[in-house]
Amino acid sequence: MLASRHIMTMDDVTADEIALILETAESFAEVNQRRIKKLPTLRGRTVVNLFFEPSTRTRTSFEIAAKRLSADGINFSASSSATVKGETLRDTAKTLAAMACDLVVVRHKYAGAPQMLAEVMDCSIVNGGDGVHEHPTQALLDLYTMRQALGKLAGLRVGIVGDICHSRVAGSLVPALRKVGATPVVIAPPTLLPARPDVLGAEVMWDLDEALPALDVCYLLRVQFERADAMPFPSNREYASLYGMNLARMAKLPRHAIVMHPGPMNRGVEISADVADSDRSVILEQVESGVAVRMAVMYLLLGGADSGAAA
Repeated sequence: MLASRHIMTMDDVTADEIALILETAESFAEVNQRRIKKLPTLRGRTVVNLFFEPSTRTRTSFEIAAKRLSADGINFSASSSATVKGETLRDTAKTLAAMACDLVVVRHKYAGAPQMLAEVMDCSIVNGGDGVHEHPTQALLDLYTMRQALGKLAGLRVGIVGDICHSRVAGSLVPALRKVGATPVVIAPPTLLPARPDVLGAEVMWDLDEALPALDVCYLLRVQFERADAMPFPSNREYASLYGMNLARMAKLPRHAIVMHPGPMNRGVEISADVADSDRSVILEQVESGVAVRMAVMYLLLGGADSGAAA
């Protein structure tokens, strides 16, 4: 089990706990290949997906993970809730707390929303993405995917390319990589980096072509125009010419290197269709890993070992 009852940031898990989550996820990945993909592990537990922002991969994988562990899953949509009538997040949390749920997965546009829920709810909280802050289970599934593809994590050099400033994925992936002994390298134009990039805890580079030959993983981020105050570069075409991954750039990577993207992709901007669909892309493997890793997180947070083994 995990020392913390929540996973709201990567600070909530140690390096040993990351290893435990990934090992547990590996056993659940095997379950997900069976014809009957269901375990009684969390029968009688209630998991609430509390999503205030649009999501396909994260929300669906948490839903599937809960169902495959036999938990009772409740899916909350902000557009059909009392929040459209002005109810505050705190009041929504208190209402859910009164219903005695066991775990809440929350995605919200404001950083710190998961911590606020933890203050008023007596259950486990998992951060499904809060503003431009963190997205810890995305980082965990990314680590799992890297390990499956490359056989290790320690010593890897991982280039995270694109909108670092607005990316909660980068906010969790950088510390996660450091915890497992990998080297994160952020690669972006100055307009897509924070004002003090040195505080990220990663190497900083501005020239993608220079960085590529030394990378084991090229991790591409979507430019989040919806979070930017203004257009952060002259045009999509210019961004693609300088920071987009295409076949010519992919050829500069070492032969063993892989290409990753958390989705959704802007094909033709940060990644070309040829690269996204190539055999060096593990983007669909990331999606597959998400179910197993989120099953592992729920299992370990809710004491699944008390009600049955993950096998």
